[in-house]
Amino acid sequence: MEIERKFTIKELPVDLDSHTCLLIEQAYLNTDPVIRIRRQDDDYYLTYKGKGLMAREEYNLPLTREAYEHLLPKADGNIITKKRYLFPISEPSFRKGYQPESTPSLTIELDVFEAPFAPLIIAEVEFPDEEMADAFLPPDWFLADVTLDKRYHNSNLSRMQDLSSLLLSSS
Repeated sequence: MEIERKFTIKELPVDLDSHTCLLIEQAYLNTDPVIRIRRQDDDYYLTYKGKGLMAREEYNLPLTREAYEHLLPKADGNIITKKRYLFPISEPSFRKGYQPESTPSLTIELDVFEAPFAPLIIAEVEFPDEEMADAFLPPDWFLADVTLDKRYHNSNLSRMQDLSSLLLSSS
């Protein structure tokens, strides 16, 4: 089960280059249900995602480079290319009254999209359970919580031709 919240951001962190960066290319063979192929640096995956916005089933299967390259031309819509920066959260903040059983190990995955999706930037945080996801208080550099806005799912982004309304609504 994947449980994550998504946010737009106010501005890029100044220490961006000091964080681990993954190069990601992904494409969608189907968007209902979501079947995605992804290259992440030198690793390749086929992913199935169930329905849902904050919580949904997710299964990742390894692919070879050859299988990925064979499937890529069969994808629908735009290929998404992005840089993902990883920001470990050493002391996450939660709403008053929520106390996790143990200190969680959370990471902000900051996706900086390349053309045709630039200048879109989305931060995602994955959680072990929905209660923690609901209680999470985002850092000050986050802007809007877009978790429940299906337009921000990458599978929907891959089908968009014009991002202007999306970019205007997130500023």
